Amino acid sequence: MRVRAAAVVLAGAVVLSALALPAVAQTSERPGVSTELRTFGSKTVLPNDSLGGTEFSNAVVNGGKDIVLGTTTKKSVTVTYTASNASGVALSVAYLWQGTDSSTVEGITGSLGTDENVECTESTTQIGVYSCKGVFNLDAASDFQGNGAAGTWKLFLGAYDLYANASVDDNVATTKIKRAAKLTVNASPEPVKKGKTITVTGNLSRANWTTGKYAGYGTQPVKLQFRKKGSTTYTTLKTVKSSSTGVLKTTTKANLDGYYRFAFAGTTSTGSVSAAGDFVDVK
Repeated sequence: MRVRAAAVVLAGAVVLSALALPAVAQTSERPGVSTELRTFGSKTVLPNDSLGGTEFSNAVVNGGKDIVLGTTTKKSVTVTYTASNASGVALSVAYLWQGTDSSTVEGITGSLGTDENVECTESTTQIGVYSCKGVFNLDAASDFQGNGAAGTWKLFLGAYDLYANASVDDNVATTKIKRAAKLTVNASPEPVKKGKTITVTGNLSRANWTTGKYAGYGTQPVKLQFRKKGSTTYTTLKTVKSSSTGVLKTTTKANLDGYYRFAFAGTTSTGSVSAAGDFVDVK
C-alpha cells in the first residue's frame, strides 16, 4: 500500500515538531487572558496549564459515515473536533492512520494527512475551547496501491498551545475506509405470464486498489428484492450467494408488475450497494 510521506513524521509528537508555530506561540503571556482558575467540564485549570494539556473531544470523520472509494474516486473528507486548552491552541494537525503503534514508524502501515493545517476557531463564550475543522483530500488512484488499506483507520490529532507545548492523541476516533462495490441485475423473460417463474441474474464486483480495476466479489450474501409497481418500498424475497467470480443467479415466481433488484449490505472492507431495479411486466 502506498502511503503519503506523513508516515515518516507521524510518530508521537514528532509530527508537530516539523511545523512552524505562529509568532504568538513564542510569547510568555497570552494577551487578554487572566491567570484565574477556569473550569472545562469537570477539570479546573490555569490558563498557563502544565506541558501540553490540550484535550481533544467530539471528533467526527466524514460526518460519521464510512469513506467508500472506487478505483479512481477523488473525495474530500472533513474532520471536525473540539480542542480545549486554557493556554490556547496555536496550531493543530490531523492524520488518519493504520497500524498498531503510532509512536514508531514500524508500527504504522499507512497514514493520510490533511493537505493544509486544521483551522481552529476559539469559542466566543468559552476561553480555551476551539472548534476545529480539517479536510482530507483523498485520491484512490494515488493514495492506495493495495487492498490492505481497506478497513478501520484511527484519527491522530496534535496541537501546540500558545506556549509552544505539544499535545497528541493517536486514537481520538475511528473511521472505515472501504472499497466501492458494483451490482447489476437482469430479470427475464419480460413480459411473463402471472405465476410463471423468472430467472434473475447479476454480478457483484468491487474495486481492486492493486490493479485499478473492478473484480468479482465471490461467496457473498446478496438479497433479491421486489418492489411492486406504484410502490416505493422493496421487500426481500430471498438471500443468495455470489459465485466465486461474483455471478448471481436465482429464480422466483412473478405475480405482479414490478421491479427486481439485488442488494448487498457490504462488509468491513467493502461498501454497500443496490442495483437499479429491473422492471418485469406480468400479463
